[in-house]
Amino acid sequence: MKNASSFVFIKIQKEMMDLVFGEIKELMDERAHLYNQKAFISNDPISIPHQFEMKEDIEISGFLTATISWGQRTSIIRTANELMDRMDRAPFDFIINHDDEERNDFKDFVYRTFNGVDMVFYLKSLQNIYKNKGGIHAIFSANHSFADANIEHGIRAFRKVFFELEHEHRTEKHFSDISKNSAAKRMNMFLRWMVRADDKGVDFGLWKDLNASQLLCPLDTHSGRVARAFGLLERKQNDWQAVIELTENLKKMDSQDPVKYDFALFGMGVNEEALPIA
Repeated sequence: MKNASSFVFIKIQKEMMDLVFGEIKELMDERAHLYNQKAFISNDPISIPHQFEMKEDIEISGFLTATISWGQRTSIIRTANELMDRMDRAPFDFIINHDDEERNDFKDFVYRTFNGVDMVFYLKSLQNIYKNKGGIHAIFSANHSFADANIEHGIRAFRKVFFELEHEHRTEKHFSDISKNSAAKRMNMFLRWMVRADDKGVDFGLWKDLNASQLLCPLDTHSGRVARAFGLLERKQNDWQAVIELTENLKKMDSQDPVKYDFALFGMGVNEEALPIA
């Protein structure tokens, strides 16, 4: 049986942990406010969908930009802009109305390992989704419940629909499969863009029937390093289990909008701010 001194020690230890957590939350709130600003849009892939006003244009340009969002941000933005140019700056109109010949004009597209074969299928699949399924938003809405712990069910359903047409197996690697424990960073980033709504003007908040509290934090090398430094993530791998762990800890800071802290984690990571030793 534990003696009185043991209980006192445990109580003091918990109070110290609460104090440290409070300080971390204060810093995370400050950095989320700092980096969640319009001034940062021009240097971020989110600048591509910000070029459009129509809901469907924003969705399609955002999804395609998120798909190629790895590597240097300048390269991502340049390539995504070139892609929008090739779609005559009207992505929704192009997706709905293009024919096989116009789609095959994209066979020469390449960004890192995402090549023409992948691009041609993505265009074909998006046409199927917008002509026959009601669009990306409709798929998530149909596979969403406010009782769900998070948006995982919607991600699984969307990926299944996306690949229902005949395709080369190699293309599947560009759409993360959470059933194989992938972190799905780019999909979670895209969903943050579409669902989150605040007064900062960065995220769009277009999908008002989905709840920001169910979003999952995009996780990559930058955000993972910062999260581990602050004790918000213990798991070593940047995988789906780590995404769930990190998001649950962020919910302790803001249960209604945990993914706002993506701005803090990514911003501190990319800008190489001084961090405590993990």
